Amino acid sequence: MTAAHGRPARAMAAPGVRAALVALLAGALCLALAPRFAWLGQWPDAWTLPLTQWAGTAVTWLLEAIKPLAREFSALMRHPMDWANLALHATPWPITIGVTAALGWYLGGFAMAALGAVGLGFVVASGYWTESMNTLALVAVSVPLALVVGGAIGILANEMPRLKPPVQALLDVMQTVPTFAYLTPLMLLFGFGPVVGLIASAIYAAPPMARNVLLALERVDPEIREAAVMSGATRAQQLFQVEIPSGASQIMVGVNQCLMAALSMVIIAAVIGGFNDIGWEVLLTMRKAQFGQSLLAGLVIVVFAVVIDRYSGTLAGERRRHDRRVVYLLLALSVVLTALFWSSLADAATFHVLTPVAEAVDRSLTAFTIANGATLDAIKNNAMFFGLLPLRIGLDQAVLPFTWGFAWTGTMSWALFAVAAVLCLLLIWRGRPAAGLMAMIAAGMLETGIADLPWPFVLIGTAALGWVAAGWRLALLSLVLLSSILLSGLFGRALMSLYLSGAAVFACALVGGAVGWLAAVSPLAWRLVRPLCDMLQTIPLFVFLIPVLMFFQIGEFSAFLAICAYAVVPMIRYTRHGLVSTPPDLIEAAAASGATDAQIMRDIRVPYAAPTILLGLNQTILYAFAMLVIAALIGTTGLGQSIYLALGQADVGLGVSAGAAMAILALLADRIVQGFAAERRRALGL
Repeated sequence: MTAAHGRPARAMAAPGVRAALVALLAGALCLALAPRFAWLGQWPDAWTLPLTQWAGTAVTWLLEAIKPLAREFSALMRHPMDWANLALHATPWPITIGVTAALGWYLGGFAMAALGAVGLGFVVASGYWTESMNTLALVAVSVPLALVVGGAIGILANEMPRLKPPVQALLDVMQTVPTFAYLTPLMLLFGFGPVVGLIASAIYAAPPMARNVLLALERVDPEIREAAVMSGATRAQQLFQVEIPSGASQIMVGVNQCLMAALSMVIIAAVIGGFNDIGWEVLLTMRKAQFGQSLLAGLVIVVFAVVIDRYSGTLAGERRRHDRRVVYLLLALSVVLTALFWSSLADAATFHVLTPVAEAVDRSLTAFTIANGATLDAIKNNAMFFGLLPLRIGLDQAVLPFTWGFAWTGTMSWALFAVAAVLCLLLIWRGRPAAGLMAMIAAGMLETGIADLPWPFVLIGTAALGWVAAGWRLALLSLVLLSSILLSGLFGRALMSLYLSGAAVFACALVGGAVGWLAAVSPLAWRLVRPLCDMLQTIPLFVFLIPVLMFFQIGEFSAFLAICAYAVVPMIRYTRHGLVSTPPDLIEAAAASGATDAQIMRDIRVPYAAPTILLGLNQTILYAFAMLVIAALIGTTGLGQSIYLALGQADVGLGVSAGAAMAILALLADRIVQGFAAERRRALGL
C-alpha cells in the first residue's frame, strides 16, 4: 500500500509534471485576468522598445563603414564570374554534355554517365540553356569560395579548442537565420546583380562544409594521430598529410552539402538579382501565372540538383574504378560531333522542344481548374475553416455560422474545459499526470488560438519546457531570447509564424511518422518511398511553390502544403531508420517471451527508436522554418512576410530583426528537441 501510494506522489513530483503545472497555472491566470488587465493578453505598444530601428541604425552604420571594401571585393569577384560565364557559354553544348557524361562515367559508371547526358539533354530541350549556364557560373564561383572559407573555419575550430564553442554557436546561427535575411544587408553592400547571389550563396553554403570538416577531424582515430607524431611529422604535416586524408569521406559529405546549399541559395538570390538565370525565370513565370513554363524551369533546377547531388555524393563513399578509356572516348566523341556539325550546330538557346509541352500543361491546368474549381476550393476552404483557422485564432473566433454552421458560445468553452478536466483526471489516475496537464493546456490553446496566446504564458511555458529538456540554462536562454522578440514588437508576427510552422510540423509528424513506420515494416514500401524522398531532398525550396500554386493559388493553405512537402522527408527517414535499428537481441528476447509483433513494435522498437525519431522531428522543425520564409512569396503572414517586405523596401532594421526573431524560434525549438532526445538516449543507456 505504501509503495502504491508512493508511485503517484513520485509521478507528481517529476520535472515534467511540475513544468506542465506551472505553464497551466500561468495560462489559467492570464485567461482569468485578461478581461481586467488587457496587457496580459497583448503586449502594449508603449512598452515596445525601438530595437528594430536601433538594429537598422547599427547595421547600416557598419555596412556603410565596410561598403568601400565590399565594393572592391565585388569588383574582384566579377572577374572569376566573367571567366566562368565565358567558359560555359563559349563551350559548344555537345562538348558540355560530353564532359558531363565523361565525368559521370568516371565517378559512377554507365548509370551516372546516362544521368548526366539525359539531364543536360533535357536542359537543352527546355530552351533554358543560357539561363542554366548563368546559374552554373554562379555556383562554380561560389562553391570554391564556400569550401575554402568553411574548411578554414573547421580547421581553425579543431586547432584551437577554445574557439570550438563560439564557432559552433556561430554556425548554428548562420544555419537558422532565414535565407532571405542574408539578402537585405548584402544588397546594401553589393547592390543589385549576380554578385549578391554569389556572396549570399557562399555564406549560406560555408557552414555545412565547416561542420563536416570539424566532424571529420574529431573522428580521426587516435592511433593514426599517434603514428604521425611518432614518425616526427610537424603539426602541419599531421593535419594535411594524415588527418585530412583520413577524414576524406566525411569531408566529401560536406562538399556535397555545400554544393546543394549553394545551388539552393543561388536560386533564392534571384529575387533581388534580376539576373538572367534559371531562378529568375522561375520567379518571373510564377508571377505571370505561366505555370507550364514555371514548372519547366523548375524541372531544369531539379535536374541540376539531382545531377550535382549524385555526382558529388559518390565522392563520399568508396567508388569502383571504371575504364578511363571510356572517359576519353566520350570526350573525343563530343569534340568530333561538334566539329562535324559545326556549320549546322544550332544555338542551344534556340531550342524550344518542350515549350509546346509547357503550353499544353497550361491549357490542361486551365481546363482542370475550370472543371474541378469547386472541388479544389472545397478542399482549401475545409482545411482552412476546420483546421488551420481554429489553430490560428481559436475556436471562439473561428466557429461561426458562415464556416461551421453555428456560433461558438461561452457554454461550449466551459464544456471543452470540462471534457479536458475529466481527461486530465483520468490520465492522472492512470499514472500519467504530465499527459493530463498537457491535455488541459492543449484545450486552452485550442480555445484561444496560437496567434492570440498571452505573452506571459508563452514565455513561462517555453522556459518550463526548456528546463525539462535541458535544465535551467536553456530555460533562462528561452526567457531572454523570447523577451527580446517581445520588446522589439515582433511577438505577434512570431506567433503567426509559430502557428503555421507548428501546424505543418504536426502534419509532417503524423504523415511522416506513419510512412516511416510503413517503410520500416515493409521493404517493398521503402523501395517505393525511398526514390521519392531522394527527389524531394534534392529539390531547391523555390520549386515546391510551383505545384501548390498550380492548383490552389496564392494563400495560407498553399504555403502550408509547400512547407509540408519540404519538411516531411526527415521525419520519414529518421522514423524508418530508428525502427529498423533496434538491436536484434532485444527483438529476439521479446519474441521468446511471447510478445506479438504489435507489442514488440509498441514496447521495444518505438521506445528504442525515440531518440532517432526526435532528431527527425528536430530536422523537420528546422526545415519548416526554412521553408516558411520562402512561402512568404505566396501569401503567408508573420515573420516571413516581414523579411520579404524588408527585402523589397531595403529596410535593414526590419530584415535583421525579423530574421533574428525567426532564428530565435528555430534555435529554441532545436535546443529543446535535442534536449529531449539526449534525455531519451541517457534513459536507454546509449
